[in-house]
Amino acid sequence: MNVRRLTHMGICVSDLDRSVRFYRDVLGCVVVGHLDLEGQPTARLNGMPDVKVRTVYLERDGWRLELIEYEVPDWVGEREPRPMNRLGVTHLAFRVDDLDATCAAIEAGGGGLLGETRLDLPGPVRVIMAYDPDGVRLELLQKAGDPAALPGGVTPA
Repeated sequence: MNVRRLTHMGICVSDLDRSVRFYRDVLGCVVVGHLDLEGQPTARLNGMPDVKVRTVYLERDGWRLELIEYEVPDWVGEREPRPMNRLGVTHLAFRVDDLDATCAAIEAGGGGLLGETRLDLPGPVRVIMAYDPDGVRLELLQKAGDPAALPGGVTPA
């Protein structure tokens, strides 16, 4: 195979500084770099006539997240959680030690909770869908055991 590595996933945000604080302070990501770009060839790569962006790269548990704030053109869309069945990326998932404390931190950090999604299951397993300040869905799972394990019922390949 010619693909060498998955390097990062990008998320468009409406306020870069706020989103960095949220992902760093609430979800424990570490800032590892930033990059500001404008004009060509960035505009061509993004499929826009003109572009000016600020980006910050964060890492957590071996994966990298790129937060992108478009200054030109401005961001578009709604700051509401996307339906789970909309094509594209649906959510980021996190294993947590204390679901209630994490939920409180998400709300204090500018995100929110989708209270109707909360499940308290045998095991015990506690899970809820939340969202960041721009509506990106976050699955929060409190469950004993290996945090890197596949979700219950998934058969390893």
